[in-house]
Order: sequence, then structure tokens, then C-alpha cells
Amino acid sequence: MVLGLALALGEQRQRFGYLIFDAFHRLHPRDATDPSVAVIDIDEASIARIGQWPWPRTIMADLVTELDTLGVAAIAFDIVFSEPDRTSLGRVLENLGPEAAALDVAGLPLDNDSVLAGAIAGAPVVMGMAITSENNAQLPLPKGGFSFGGSNPVDYLPAYSGGVTNLEILDDSAPGLGVFSFPPSSDNIIRSMPLVLSAQGRLYSGLSIEALRVAQGAGSFALRSSDASGEGGGGGAMTALRVGLLDAPVGPAGEFWVHYSGLPNMPVIAAADVLAGTDRDSLAASLAGRIALVGTSAVGLRDIVATPVDAATPGVKVHAEIIDQIVSQSFLTRPDWAPGLEIALAVASGLALVALVSLGGPILSSFGLAGLSLAAMAGSWWAFTSQGLLIDPLLPLLCMLAVFGLTAPLVIALANNDKLFVRNAFGRYLSPTLVERLSEDPASLRLGGEMRELTVLFSDIRGFTGLSETLEPTALTTLLNQFLTPMTDVLLARDATIDKYIGDAIMAFWNAPLDIADHPRKACLAALDMLEAVEQLNAQTGRTLRVGIGLHTGWACVGNLGSEQRFSYSAIGDAINLASRVEGLTKQYGVSIAVTSETRQAAGNLAFLEIDAVRVFGRSSPVTLHALIGDANVADGAGFAELAVWHGRLLDAYRSADFSGARTLLDGPRPSLAAQLAPVYALYADRMDAFIADPPEAGWDAVHVAQSK
Repeated sequence: MVLGLALALGEQRQRFGYLIFDAFHRLHPRDATDPSVAVIDIDEASIARIGQWPWPRTIMADLVTELDTLGVAAIAFDIVFSEPDRTSLGRVLENLGPEAAALDVAGLPLDNDSVLAGAIAGAPVVMGMAITSENNAQLPLPKGGFSFGGSNPVDYLPAYSGGVTNLEILDDSAPGLGVFSFPPSSDNIIRSMPLVLSAQGRLYSGLSIEALRVAQGAGSFALRSSDASGEGGGGGAMTALRVGLLDAPVGPAGEFWVHYSGLPNMPVIAAADVLAGTDRDSLAASLAGRIALVGTSAVGLRDIVATPVDAATPGVKVHAEIIDQIVSQSFLTRPDWAPGLEIALAVASGLALVALVSLGGPILSSFGLAGLSLAAMAGSWWAFTSQGLLIDPLLPLLCMLAVFGLTAPLVIALANNDKLFVRNAFGRYLSPTLVERLSEDPASLRLGGEMRELTVLFSDIRGFTGLSETLEPTALTTLLNQFLTPMTDVLLARDATIDKYIGDAIMAFWNAPLDIADHPRKACLAALDMLEAVEQLNAQTGRTLRVGIGLHTGWACVGNLGSEQRFSYSAIGDAINLASRVEGLTKQYGVSIAVTSETRQAAGNLAFLEIDAVRVFGRSSPVTLHALIGDANVADGAGFAELAVWHGRLLDAYRSADFSGARTLLDGPRPSLAAQLAPVYALYADRMDAFIADPPEAGWDAVHVAQSK
């Protein structure tokens, strides 16, 4: 659709493409040569010296004779002599009537046009004419013949109906006849010139190549069409032209693209200077062997045209540029495969930009648009400067702009949609910081199930069942909200993902959906923060709430879990079950926070104490439990070091079945911090009393078997 729209712009798109080529022309004109052409300029100074235009044909005859004498290769007129000379003596006598009989005109030429015809007949002159479809005037027969390979160009070239021609006596006398009229264009800038034209069923040559034919003494032109033997295309398009020994590429309609150099080395000589006959040696040095184009730069004679490199230049110089290019064999062409290449480039660049927009988003695709646009312009510039090819970059540029304009807003909308989805889906589970990270990079989120190492936390309020029986539903709801709000704030502040609330219980985990560095340590610090928040809540409400928190680090499947009608982001697996069992064990051991060895080893320097090896309900392998009683400041304190040594001796005595020794430690003085683990030591005292009374069997492994969840 985008490509079709760009192609449908047609002439408007072509005009902008031409403006790009015009800029290339100005930046990189054709290299200057010592041209084989010169301009004989009927300029303002010549008109001032010789008189008002049109000059008598006798003066033009003198100009032809003088140029021929100076040794020019050909004389081509960028002027048409369509009306008889009103200054001819015969006309003057006719106007005088009977008075003319008294005048002695013996031996004087009566017809100036005949004088000019005589001068033309003896010189290599090419007369110029204009071809148009504005009249049906009969055109003279062409002077040069045409041979062609492939279809007859008359059948496919634009056909003109008439034109403006010279007096018959002049055309009949000249060995050459060429068309100098410029084709109309929307902005009146001359970029190309038809070298072969069709009118009244005949082929006519342009003034430039007709001058080259006469200068070389060639009799005809050789043309090649696209359906000639050896050409790859179908019929109906011209591809090449040969005049004498020189070849010139032409477009399908016989057009020749002009690559302007400005011709800085071309002789431009005032017609009055040639007619004056002075300094002939200098004139001969400038003109001998060159094609002399006779034209005008006088503003009043209206032969001023615009080119890509000059807003106002004499039209005769355009013909001179063409002659110089063909002689120097330096061409600028727009091959017949160029439109196909431009379409292919437009499709390829459009698809590349679609891929960039879809994969990289608006920012990357903006850079991609700029890069591809620069590449299109650079490629077109390279083709122009290095290969002499006109490859229009506008179609790929328009395609890319249209693709970007259509897709970028859609991608932005989809990206905002993704962000909104992420915010809605995870705003209840994650901290605002993590939600922002996810919304900025939704690609980092995998909503399907994936295995990740998580640190999982379970917590609940001790004795909540009994407490709930004493409260009205409204008061109970208020209490839960008062409790869960600060707990949630603490967890989110430590980058947790809140999985669910189950009454008074909370399940949370770390390291999903985003990677969380040091997640075991963050989970442990979050558990300590929860205890502190509970104490603050108790101080505010006057209650004595206590919580138990269990932590485990392990692999679990995390993702969107549920039914097609309703789902939530959650985690399942053995690691989740074990964390739940550990939270349950905090009740048996009377500790606030219990963690597994996996969490303890990864959490770093915190105040941990191993409390037991337990075979939890539903698992055959034992789990080593550790109590977390403080942060790094506690762990580095002298009191905790004393407790750790004493506690280690107690466990060593117990696990070596030295129950009496362990009991003695318990009954003796304890470190000051041991009070935090009083329920643990009370449990061990009961166990050791039982083992002293009834020792365990041989092979006892010191692993406690939990009888409930």
C-alpha cells in the first residue's frame, strides 16, 4: 500500500527526484574539457554595433562565409529564419513603386535570402528548426537518414504534428537540418534533450547530433531499440544512437540526459567580432576544427533557459553541452532498469525499517530511518558521481517515511499497551521501582512458565486462629489491614514479589520476574524488617502480635498460573513447599525467623545460628534449620560471638549423644543473647531429659522428624 501510494504520486514525486539530481549537478558538475564546440553569440553588444535584430540576411551570409573561412568543422544555427528578409533590395524597390525606375541597381542582389542560401550551400551548415504540436505546418524532409535495429522509432516515439521552419530556399541549401526546440517541463528546467524526434511520420535529429553528423561527413544515424538482437528488453524503447564514429546513450523516448559542466573552456565569441574580420589569426586559433553554434544571449531575443546549474543561461549552451559530452564520451544516463531497482530498494528498505520498528522500538527505528535514508542518498550520490547513473533515492525515502509514519505510532501504542499491562499485572506484587523497570523493558518479562532460582518467604501471625475467634469481623478486617500494609511496604522496599495473602499469611519471593542481585540476603533483611515493623505496630495498637517467618532458596517454576478465565503470577515447586514447611517449624522451635542452609550460605554475614536438622513432613532428606536473630551489626558484636561458641558446644554435645554434658551446659550460665532462643533451648532440654532416661538406638543420626506440616 505504501509503495503504491508513492508510485501514485507520479509526476509530483518525479519533480522532487529531479530536484535531488539538480543538487547533485551543482555539487558535482561534469569535469571541464577543451570542448570541440564554440558559441558565436549574437549578444547585446553585437546588436548595439550592427543594429536591430533581425539582421539582414546578407550579414548572416557574411557570418557564414567568415566562419567557413576560419576553418570551423560545422556551423549550426540555433535560430530559425522563417520569414523572408524585409530588407531585400527587391522588396524595397517594390515598395517604392514607379520611383524605383530612377535607381541604378544593376549588379546588386535583389534577394538577401538568396545571398544567404548561396553562402550556406558552400559551407557545412546545419539549419535549425522547432518542432511542435501547436500547428500542422508542413516540415521539410530530414537531411540525414536513419537506420535502426529493432522496432521503428516512429512507432513508439511521441509524435509531433508540425513546427516552425526556415524558408525553403535556406533548408534546401543546407547539408544539415536539426531540431533545437526544448521539450516542455513542469518547472521549465532543461535536464534532458531529445536527440531523435518523430513528426509527420518521419524521424528528425536534434541540432547537436546533426552538427556532429555534418562535422564528421556522415550520411546517417544508427539507432538501436530494446527489441533489437542482443538487447534484453521488449520493444518500444530506444537504447542507443550512433552518429559517425560517436556513440550516445539515449532513453526510451530518445532523450539524452545533459550532465552540465558549465563549459568554462569553451570559446564564446561575439558575432560582431567575427563579422569585423579583425584579429583573424586569434579567431582561427579559437574556432578552427570546432563546431560553431550560432545563437543568442540577448535577453530580448528570448532564448534564455534554466538548467540545474544556472537559473538563466543561453539555450545555445545546452546544445554545446550535449556536443561536448558526446565528443568526450562522458555521459549521464538513466537506464531502463533504474525504476525497477528503485522499487526493489523501496521494498527492501521498507521491510528493513518494519523489522527495526518491531524489534527495536521507536528510538532505534528512528536511528534506522536516518541511517537507511543516508544510505539511499549516499548510494544515489555514488551512482551519480562514480558511474554517471541517475538512480532516484526519493521512492525508497518516501517508502521509509511512510512505513515509519504508519508503524512507529502503532509500535508506541503497543509499547504503551505493554507498559500498561505490566503495571496492571504487577503493580500489586512488585515495588514501584521494579514495576518501572519492567514497564520500560517488557521484553525482559517472560510470562510463560520458567525455572528460576528463587528465595521464598512464608509468614503468618502466631495464634491468629484464637485471636480471630475473639474479634468481630469488622475488627478482624481492620487488624489484618493494619498488619498486612506495613508488611507489604517492607517487602516491596526490599524488591520482593508479593505472591499472595492467605488470611494472615503472606507468600513472597525474590528473583522473578526480574533478576534481583543478592536475593537471599535481601530476603533475610526483609524478614528482620518485618519483625521490626511488627514491634512498631504493637507499640501503636497496644497489641502483642508475633509472627513466624520461613525462608528457603531453591529452584521453582514461576509464571502465569491458573485457568484461562483467571490467572496470577506465582511460583510452584519443591522450593515453595519447603519454605512453607520451614515457616511451620518456627512454631515448634519458637523462633521468629528460620531459614534453610541454602539461604544461610548465600545470605552472607548475618547473625545466623544453626538450630537443628529436621526431616520435614513429606520429605525424606533432612533439612538443616538456622535461626536468624540479627543483621550484620549483630553478627559482628561480641555478644553474638560468645553465643555462637556456646551454642556450637551445645549442638556438638547433643549430636555426639553426650546428653548429660549438653544438659549441664543448658543448666549452667548462658550468654546474654541466649534468651532470644529460650524456646529452642527448652525444646532441647526436654529432648535430652528423654534421651537420658531412654537413650536412642545405635546409629542415631541426631535428625529430628517433624510429625506435622
